[in-house]
This record gives sequence, C-alpha cells and structure tokens, in this order.
Amino acid sequence: MKTWLLSALSLLLIATSLPAKTGWDDDFEKSLAKAKETKKMVLLDFTGSDWCGYCMKLDADVFSKPAFKKFAKANLVLVELDFPKNTSLPKKTEAQNKELGKKYNVNGYPTIVLLDSDGKEAARFVGYDPELLSKLEAKVGKPKTEAK
Repeated sequence: MKTWLLSALSLLLIATSLPAKTGWDDDFEKSLAKAKETKKMVLLDFTGSDWCGYCMKLDADVFSKPAFKKFAKANLVLVELDFPKNTSLPKKTEAQNKELGKKYNVNGYPTIVLLDSDGKEAARFVGYDPELLSKLEAKVGKPKTEAK
C-alpha cells in the first residue's frame, strides 16, 4: 500500500510540474526575447487548461491541428498562460500568469492576445473560435514559409 501511494504521489508531482504543451512555452520574457530575435509575433493563450471546456475545445479544434502548427512554427512564438484549478504551477509561473492577466485585462477564458515582436498588442480574441487560424493569418499578414 505504501509503495502504491508513493508511486501515485510521485506521478502527481511530475504531472503538476510539467511545462506548457508541446511547441508552447510558459516563460513570457524568454518568449518575447525569442520573438524579437526571430522577428515573429507572440501568441498568448490565457487558458484554464484543466477546467475550461472552451479552452480544451480550442486546443483540440485549432491548436492541435497540423495547419495551425505549421503556421505557428513559421510565424509565432507560442506562450501558454495557464490558470488551472486542479493542478499547481510553480510559484514563479503562477505569479507571472496573474500579473500578465491583469496587464492584458483578461476577464474570461480562453483569451488569445497577439503581440508584435516588441510586445505591443496587435489583436485580441476572446472565447472559443473555430476560425481562429484564419483570423490570425489575416492579422499576421502573408504567411511566411515554414521555418526549419
């Protein structure tokens, strides 16, 4: 019983300390620096990954699709700013996300904020939108060729 409990607790610790989803970062400053260096825009995804139904639907219907991934790889630096209810984030990440939520006046989830490479807000999309990719393409301009 003790071994099972220790194993379960270990898995829980690992699961709650995992970084943002694949292809996404959770460090805003590092991502902004990368955007400046690569001359890409920054997409901030304010999400409630473990409780927000529309956030999960946006992940499944837009962010996980090959067309979005291809577009993002060529044009965006992706930042997930998570506000989970059932898992814990590192204190630094939690504080950063709260600060950015206030800075960008986020009142609901999902909220997508598109920044230019200098960190200036270029667009905002609130709520679930299955057409988000086409709206991002229109805002970013002519898509660049896929980055290698």
